[in-house]
Amino acid sequence: MRLVRFGARGAEKPGIVDGDGRIRDLSSHVPDWRDQFIDPVALAELRSLDLSAFPEAPEDSRLGAPVSEIRKIIGVGPNYHESARLAGFKVNPEPTLFMKAATAVSGPNDPIEIPRLSTRTDWGVELAVVIGRTAKYVSVEAAMQHVAGFTLSNDLTERNFQLQRGGQWFKGKSHDTFAPVGPWLVTPDEVPNYHDLTLWLEVNGERVQSGETNRMIFKVPYLISYVSRFLRLEPGDVIMTGTPAGVGLSHDPPRFLAPGDRMVLGCDELGQQNYICMQG
Repeated sequence: MRLVRFGARGAEKPGIVDGDGRIRDLSSHVPDWRDQFIDPVALAELRSLDLSAFPEAPEDSRLGAPVSEIRKIIGVGPNYHESARLAGFKVNPEPTLFMKAATAVSGPNDPIEIPRLSTRTDWGVELAVVIGRTAKYVSVEAAMQHVAGFTLSNDLTERNFQLQRGGQWFKGKSHDTFAPVGPWLVTPDEVPNYHDLTLWLEVNGERVQSGETNRMIFKVPYLISYVSRFLRLEPGDVIMTGTPAGVGLSHDPPRFLAPGDRMVLGCDELGQQNYICMQG
């Protein structure tokens, strides 16, 4: 299933994409995609619904992040050897974790805001995992039982804020719109090959990133288990699993985003994001 949230920012309704690619309004059936409503068992029950009985969403509806009430966004530092080498980051024996503020979340087509005083705003397409059931001290073997689904994300980063402003990556990762998520929350049964997806990103029509999730250093079940050792994961929490090679920092010379730039990123199984950069 492909779950969405549509409508004006702050007033999104839950929807589902039917077999013909149309969004059906499920707000009469569920209040939103959050909490117990994205538990894997609850999501499995949706498969018995007759989607034709639900109204279609208005054409050209804005899409928001496919889950609401995202409380935590956990990022994974270098998780692809080539990406780490080109960007000059060290790969540690254990995953490097960082947080992005929940206020950074935006929809898959909302404008990206370049921060004031920014000179090095960077991109990074990623596979994101959305937690559907509380997870604490979860084993690798049981990790996928706690997943609501997968989605696309872009780990936008202001590199000066991240690396030259006294430490703590959080500062460079958390500006408004620096965590676009969507367009869909795709349930695990629809993405059995989540470990072998191709992610790509274009800036102004030029393909700058293309990589396969099978090249991850730390795999998805391990990441869920690892994170759950340090903090409780709750429904709606998002784990961004790392970006393949091609971020702006790794180019020679480095290249970064500016107002007016257009980014498009995608994955065949997870859809596309498409937005323009604007000055904050």
